[in-house]
Amino acid sequence: MFIPSILLKQLYNRGSLTLHGNGVRFSLKNRLKDALVQEVLDIRIDGQSIATDKLRLQLADGQCLPLREFNSMGTHNFPLRASLAVFVDDFSPLAQQKHRVYISFRALPFGELTFEVDDVATQEEQNANKIPRSDADDYGKDIIKQRQRFYEEFSGTNIEHIAQYSIDPQSLRGNIENFIGVAQVPIGIAGPFHINGEHARGEFMIPLATTEGTLVASYNRGMKLLNMSGGVKSTVVDDAMQRAPVFVFEDARGARDFVQWVKEHMDSIRHEAEATSSVAKLTYIDHFLSNKFAFLRFNFKTGDAAGQNMVGRATFAACGWILDHYTGIKNFYLESNFATDKKASHINIMRTRGKRVTSEVTIKREHLLEVMRVDPKQIDYHGRVAGVGSFLSGVNNTGLHSPNGITAMFIATGQDVANVSESSAGILYSELTDEGDLYLSLTIPSLIVATHGGGTGIGTQRECLELLGCYGRDRVYKLAEIVGAVALAGEISLASAISSSDWVSSHEQYGRNR
Repeated sequence: MFIPSILLKQLYNRGSLTLHGNGVRFSLKNRLKDALVQEVLDIRIDGQSIATDKLRLQLADGQCLPLREFNSMGTHNFPLRASLAVFVDDFSPLAQQKHRVYISFRALPFGELTFEVDDVATQEEQNANKIPRSDADDYGKDIIKQRQRFYEEFSGTNIEHIAQYSIDPQSLRGNIENFIGVAQVPIGIAGPFHINGEHARGEFMIPLATTEGTLVASYNRGMKLLNMSGGVKSTVVDDAMQRAPVFVFEDARGARDFVQWVKEHMDSIRHEAEATSSVAKLTYIDHFLSNKFAFLRFNFKTGDAAGQNMVGRATFAACGWILDHYTGIKNFYLESNFATDKKASHINIMRTRGKRVTSEVTIKREHLLEVMRVDPKQIDYHGRVAGVGSFLSGVNNTGLHSPNGITAMFIATGQDVANVSESSAGILYSELTDEGDLYLSLTIPSLIVATHGGGTGIGTQRECLELLGCYGRDRVYKLAEIVGAVALAGEISLASAISSSDWVSSHEQYGRNR
């Protein structure tokens, strides 16, 4: 099985080369897929092959075996994300500087794997304030209690609410490190809310996790109004998740020629990327040339996952193949900041990141007057005035507060809340119909949501997704349509409150002005 050299080197834990007793230690971490280690063939430090009797290997369960015994036992489980520590005993002290580590071993299903890396040897840390950890089971009751006591002693504060939780810590592997408890955020519900999506059809009760008074009431009011007009039409119009590496060349011509080569070898690049996942599909690669740099923006479909880690892994594998097959590359970085992870950007407004969702409704004039006490003309005019304010400020949203509802839904349903920075972009448009009604449309160009993986399977988050009928596979478009519709309900509610001067009085009654 071919594995690009750059991906193979990721098996080594950078920074793990430490002086340990009368020798040294370092560790490997499986970042490929579940595997079985058959035999360690050779380990060298600075070109010096280490004698078998000086080597010990520690498995993820804490068992430490001499190399001869390790090799004689057949195969050893080496699951994805598991670590394998290598101890070199009775070894001449290494200077605290850069050293070359060479490793060769056999593993199923890969065959023989050989690579070498550079790492800096450091003194093993002796820190009284080091956070307690357990290599054997870092999510067990005993180690959690140790960390809680450590935190209380360090801070001088008792843990009361943080330490009360109903979820099984063992289910949090891959979601949190150094676990001590939970942050509890109040959840309110708004609705029922009628949505006419292609995937979300019918009435939904919307969970909103927030500590902002009036937010749930405001969204509930907006939903009531939109229900009177037959609900919201919500549509996913595009889907893409990116990773954007940069390749550095001797000059601009080198960068230009490289991009042409990438276009010609797209099938091979796609094959290497998609081999890392059964879900990720590489749809296209954008290229942007500047100076002597070639920026490639890999665009993937990622199924029901948000997909940032998935596309990072897939792009890394593809770039490894590129580096092994193209000469003239002077330097390479997997991320150039062009994917704009966790940052608002104009390119994501234009090119889509996550799901591009448009939600729209035509609101009857009499309903606006009845529920919101405003005329459609007031809303439309205020929108045009606010558009000037948006332009002057350079904001990424021509609406009023779509990130409020998006954030509350993200917290409730286990999304990566930092993705609100990208998902905060919104394009709000309104027009008056010939009948005097109000047409309102909101496009969210970079809505990053998931219904599978990440934090979606944890306790309350899973329950909230289940409340929406959105937990699990083949549900992500449904969730995106719901979030878009909810954001639109919040827009009309706040716009009406501002136009009718109810904004401050609402906070006086329900919120923080009390």
